[in-house]
Amino acid sequence: MYKLKEIAAVLAATGDGELIEGFLKSILTKNESEEISSRWELVKLLNDGMSQRKIADKLGISLCKITRGSRELKKGHSPFKSMIEAHKKIQKSRSA
Repeated sequence: MYKLKEIAAVLAATGDGELIEGFLKSILTKNESEEISSRWELVKLLNDGMSQRKIADKLGISLCKITRGSRELKKGHSPFKSMIEAHKKIQKSRSA
């Protein structure tokens, strides 16, 4: 797990979304990519106020994964929450 800090620093330093996407597609299996994408979607839906049961039905994932995401969002300095806010800023700037 200690190498995550190194990977995160390199990804952040590139500032190149297409390069990062290509890297992720290269390093992750299809199942791993789908898993990460599903978790990202569930965090966005939780943040938007969708119920855990509706998320489970919509995404076909367990309530355990959703509950974990919900707990992470409720933390004081949640990295999930920070990433959601960054995502919202990007979306807002693209639509402006």
